[in-house]
Parts: sequence; C-alpha cells; structure tokens
Amino acid sequence: MISINDELAAFRPDLLRFARLQLRDDQLAEDVVQETLIGAFVGQEQFAGRAALKTWLFSILKNKIVDALRGRERSTNISALAGEEEEFDQAFDRLFKENGHWTPANRPADWGDPEEMLRQSQFWRVFDVCLNHLPAHTSRVFMMREFLELDLAEICRELQISQGNCYVILHRARHQLRSCLEKSWFGRGEA
Repeated sequence: MISINDELAAFRPDLLRFARLQLRDDQLAEDVVQETLIGAFVGQEQFAGRAALKTWLFSILKNKIVDALRGRERSTNISALAGEEEEFDQAFDRLFKENGHWTPANRPADWGDPEEMLRQSQFWRVFDVCLNHLPAHTSRVFMMREFLELDLAEICRELQISQGNCYVILHRARHQLRSCLEKSWFGRGEA
C-alpha cells in the first residue's frame, strides 16, 4: 500500500520544475516545494478528493509561489533576453501582411470543438510539452498570468517590465502555444 508520503513525493519533480520556472531561484524553489509538501501532509484531512491530488498540490504550490513573489524584491537582466526577443520578432512579423491580417498560409486552423478537447487528458500532456518549448522568460510571464493569476501590474513589478512589453510577451506565448498545439495536437487529426 502506498503511503501519503510516497504519493506526495511522487509529485515533487513536477512541483519543483514549475517552482524553478516561476521563481528563478533554485533554493527558493526548493523551499516553496518543501512548504507545499509539508502543508499537504499536515492538511491532508482537508483533501476531500473532489479534485486530483496533483491538482490540489499545485493549488497549494501556486499560493506559496505568489507569496514568495510578493515577498521579495528582485531584478531581471532584460539585456540577456534581447537576442531571444529579436529572433522571435522577425519570425512573428512574417506571419502577417502589411495590413495586420494573417497571411493565407499562416491563418489559424479550425480546432473543432475545443471544449471536447479540453476534456481529454492527453491534450494536457501535449500542452505541457508545448509550454516547456517556449522560451523561459515567455513561459514564465504566461504562467504568472494564466496559472498564478497575477494581475498585469504585479507581473510587471516583479519582472521590471512595462505593461506594453508584458502584453507583447503574453501575445507571443499564446501564439507559440497555438502553433505548437496545431502541429502537435489539432493538426494530427485528434479533433
């Protein structure tokens, strides 16, 4: 029989990977994951089983990460990200005509019934792979907004970027995720 300790420990690598992505500090990520696992162990009576154990653990982790982000001041070396952004800018611009409309070859594909796709667990595995292929900074901003549900001002303050830059990064992340999903999921006939 598997104990609760073993079940919690099995999710540690996923929790740690996500915490490292968000916090960019290995030691702080270790601390936050440890606090998450301790909190889950201590509060295991509160786990009613209405959601998967992994979902419950990630909700605890999410709150710990938000607390950590709000509790510290740090700076980001934006100049280190410049090459990554310039390369993407050039590729991104080729997708559109001068009037801002999609070029015919790059027009988004029909995704069928998205609600049905979201119900399939395999979709989330593919989504996770696509998310892991985003540039680290882009993925971090996307996850701060969509998973941690931080508002734009908090993200900009934490990363020391402008709101305009944040919107651009979020747009790029969504575009890259869409492209990856079209190639890896929707384009293979799963719809």
